[in-house]
Amino acid sequence: MTSNLDPAIAARLKRGADGLVPAIAQQYDTGEVLMLGWMDDEALHRTLTTGRCTYWSRSRQEYWVKGDTSGHVQHVKSVALDCDADTVLVKVDQVGAACHTGERTCFDADVLDLGK
Repeated sequence: MTSNLDPAIAARLKRGADGLVPAIAQQYDTGEVLMLGWMDDEALHRTLTTGRCTYWSRSRQEYWVKGDTSGHVQHVKSVALDCDADTVLVKVDQVGAACHTGERTCFDADVLDLGK
């Protein structure tokens, strides 16, 4: 699939074999980690240009915009690549739950024991 992603950004991006990079959504003002989704070049382009997070669904094989179905929108505040350019950090203002279970974050229900 062709993408409208800025070629300078596309050239830096290190994708997995499936053409995807993990995208971490973080609440911009509190630092709370909300969820992890997947983006290809086009999803990143849409995220950068629309101000709403667009992800690639690996199970449905289609793009989805966070909040279009649930109303739990992610308004993009900033987007950054990590030092290896293989992960995207999207700082957002999350409206409602980020997790598909209805929870605020995907990372609070299954905290693992550190074994200390």
